[in-house]
Amino acid sequence: MRPAIAHRRLRVWLVTRYAEARELLNDPSLAKDSARAVELFPPGTAGPYASSLAAHMLNSDPPDHTRLRRLVNKEFTARTVSRLRPRIEQITDGLLDGLAGAGESDLLESFAFPLPIAVICELLGIPASDHDEFRTWTAPFVAASSAEEMGAAHAWMLDYLTRLVAAKRAEPGEDLLSQLVHGCDEGDRLSHDEVVSMAFLLLVAGHETTVNLIANSVLALIADPDQQAALRADPALLPGAVEEFLRFDGPINIATLRFTTEPVRVGDVEIPANEFVFISLLAANRDPDRFPDPDRLDLTRQDGGHLAFGHGIHYCVGAPLARLEAQIAIGRLLDRFTTIEPASPTLRWRASTLIRGLETLPVRLR
Repeated sequence: MRPAIAHRRLRVWLVTRYAEARELLNDPSLAKDSARAVELFPPGTAGPYASSLAAHMLNSDPPDHTRLRRLVNKEFTARTVSRLRPRIEQITDGLLDGLAGAGESDLLESFAFPLPIAVICELLGIPASDHDEFRTWTAPFVAASSAEEMGAAHAWMLDYLTRLVAAKRAEPGEDLLSQLVHGCDEGDRLSHDEVVSMAFLLLVAGHETTVNLIANSVLALIADPDQQAALRADPALLPGAVEEFLRFDGPINIATLRFTTEPVRVGDVEIPANEFVFISLLAANRDPDRFPDPDRLDLTRQDGGHLAFGHGIHYCVGAPLARLEAQIAIGRLLDRFTTIEPASPTLRWRASTLIRGLETLPVRLR
């Protein structure tokens, strides 16, 4: 392991082995506080980390992280999320109805994107008329973008969410955002900036991860007809299959930014204090020391423990929802169409250190 230069001249230490990645994801000497991280960036390169939108639980450390996460944890337990199944199935079936008879389609645009954005927007109480705009304005936060694109996206998102929070304060509904605006938990109430940044996190993370999970999973099945046939023959494999999709080609490339607060030893290398650390979840999940034959998709694989959703206190709070959406989406897609084949010989991946996602997924459905 050695330091590398990442986007915007940022010096980072890249971790790729499973054991080291898992250990560092749970190491309290690696911090995530965005306010402190900004001070470590080269001048003028902090980008979104310098924004009030970044002051959410994913970019915080205890005790702030503990307080913020407690306020949303109960909404994303597997038991709570299971109540959303009928609505997710309804949305999924509606989207698949639209694909019936279409022949060739961009599955990302017509299915993998609209399903998660509809689910998270309904959960937060965001009007359906605004769903499409979010794809345009969230993209610069997760993919390579210019300073101008980032600035425009930040301004739009901050303005939109500020107005939305004000509307929920004036006329609360039965949605999660209204609960965050008005609710108290053990005497805790979120400030205005905390509500706005929490809404931003839940909106972006709540759809980007699942969009790419669904699309990457379908791509993996297209590339491996034998595994696709096995899943069609035995739908009971689906929950385990989703775990293997997450390991094999998960939606997150490199875990969100961390930095050392003191010297940290990783194997025979010591990372100095105040250095950024990139932990590659994709590489860790293909580590042959942890997963035998790691480059083979095996929907019956029993050796779990992938790091696609992270590990430790920052483990993805929305993991149960992402799993449920993926199981429903993939299962219903296979039920509806007997043939799913590529409609283009080439694929383009989005330029991003954070996400592992396609730009398009052209397929033929029959």
